[in-house]
Amino acid sequence: MSGNASTETKPSSKDDMASSKEKWMEKIEAVQIPRSEINKLIMNYLVTEGFKDAAEKFQDESGTEPGVDLTTLDQRIKILESIQDGKIQEAVQMINSFQPQLLDDNRYLFFHLQQQHLIELIRQKNIDGALKFAQEHLADQGEENSQVLEELERTLALLAFEDPESSPFGDLLALSHRQKVASEFNIAFLTQDCQDSSVSKLAFLLKFILWSQEEMDRKKLKYPKMGDLATASIEDPK
Repeated sequence: MSGNASTETKPSSKDDMASSKEKWMEKIEAVQIPRSEINKLIMNYLVTEGFKDAAEKFQDESGTEPGVDLTTLDQRIKILESIQDGKIQEAVQMINSFQPQLLDDNRYLFFHLQQQHLIELIRQKNIDGALKFAQEHLADQGEENSQVLEELERTLALLAFEDPESSPFGDLLALSHRQKVASEFNIAFLTQDCQDSSVSKLAFLLKFILWSQEEMDRKKLKYPKMGDLATASIEDPK
């Protein structure tokens, strides 16, 4: 026997430990999920996001029960549309008629709706109306809550600019701010309505995937990454 002892080969880098894309895909494809569970996931998304017509059609085609009375989606959709269209007082009236306790139990949501109405008055260049509304409906809330006061001050600061859309506070006038308030209402409504979750299970799964990948990236692990959530395309380990 030679005097030179043979040396056992060991992984020398993280590259050697990284799973290949092919093996990764084999493991994924080996997982069998019943079609009924996929249908429930889709229905949950449609109901949570308020897509009534799509939910009704999907129920007819797949036989999947929505778990809620789909007629209750009508009023929620109308309220969401009113907020997204900037018709805030109309939305508040519908909320108080449909879910009288909702705004009493969610004072921060109520403030954000009032703040959005103030923003709409500023958007319309109704300066007198904006100042009067802020004084009569929002001043007291600012005195009671420092966070509310900060948000109110940012909103009123829009009045100091000739072109508020281009000001440092112009994000308040973006349509995405209406959507933010609409989403806040949607979450509050679903929570009040005792549904399983105010966030769709599909959205939760996507967030979990992103979190998991961020954790693996932080630890500098090499793995086949889902690069595009829209297509679920898998990239080779880098």
